Amino acid sequence: MSKPGGPHTSESLTCNKCDVGLMGVCLNAADQVCTTNTSSCFTGRATFPSLTTFLGFNTQGCLESAICNNTTNATLLGATYTTVRTCCDTNKCNPVTISGATSAKLSVTAALGAALVASVWGSMLY
Repeated sequence: MSKPGGPHTSESLTCNKCDVGLMGVCLNAADQVCTTNTSSCFTGRATFPSLTTFLGFNTQGCLESAICNNTTNATLLGATYTTVRTCCDTNKCNPVTISGATSAKLSVTAALGAALVASVWGSMLY
């Protein structure tokens, strides 16, 4: 199966990897080489619609193309959040992007919620 941008058969795709990003800043940036030719680079973002000044959490890396480009909704401790995964098919095509002000201020409630979500974030987007 050929993906947009061409199949990855002779060279491995290299993606930006970030297990947890907060407010557009990756806490552990690295490179990741995808292990299959059906992988794409992805950026995942979880946001809380009720916290309009909070930019959300990001994660990045390699993801199987079959589960790319989708949106899911769920709840955590009574708070609804939306997860969006977007994918691309060229080396390091998944930089962290910030939509909104880079100096957004968090309320105490938002900060506590962010800390809780960060503790379980790794399992939500994979």
